[in-house]
Amino acid sequence: MNLFRLTADLLHLASIVILLLKIHQTKSCAGLSLKTQLLYFIVFATRYLDLFTRYYGLYNSLMKLFFIGTSAYIVYLMYMKYRPSYAANLDTFRIEFLLGGAALLALAFPVTYFTMDILWSFSVYLEAVAILPQLFQMTRTGEAETITSHYVFTLGAYRALYLFNWIYRYYTEDYVDVVAWVAGFVQTLLYADFFYIYFTRVLKGRSTKLPV
Repeated sequence: MNLFRLTADLLHLASIVILLLKIHQTKSCAGLSLKTQLLYFIVFATRYLDLFTRYYGLYNSLMKLFFIGTSAYIVYLMYMKYRPSYAANLDTFRIEFLLGGAALLALAFPVTYFTMDILWSFSVYLEAVAILPQLFQMTRTGEAETITSHYVFTLGAYRALYLFNWIYRYYTEDYVDVVAWVAGFVQTLLYADFFYIYFTRVLKGRSTKLPV
């Protein structure tokens, strides 16, 4: 495993730990989008179905179990345990368009037309836009808690580093995966504006206000 992928995976793990710590320490899911968390659960559930049919090593299996388990747990916390703190009136992004678009792209441009590969392609396309409800909610309120900003940043940094991972693998392994590349590039672009705000305001302690 190369350094880019290892660092990206650690950032992905960190984003989930940050999110869980925020929820448990504040006993609240204020500022978080349940729709984004539900989309991530769908992403992991459809991508890692091969967990039950193929074995790629202990690290791979543990990571898959972690992402499926934690995403389901976060949805449970937001939908059940801390539901009174969830602002449904702010979390209004129409995710059916994201789900439908990802499904159409997966059927039109899958890796292969085997069922598992269509589901994998669907998860990749959906992951590219899963953060949109969270970004939309943050824009609607015009601000975000610092801890929520850290969560979104680490999530975006994980995906950005995967771009470098793919470049590295292309030159060292002749690795080509157009579906993942295009979706990953689009996903990173969605974070671009937030990255600028994070570096210029949040890290310098100036403000967590976002442009509206």
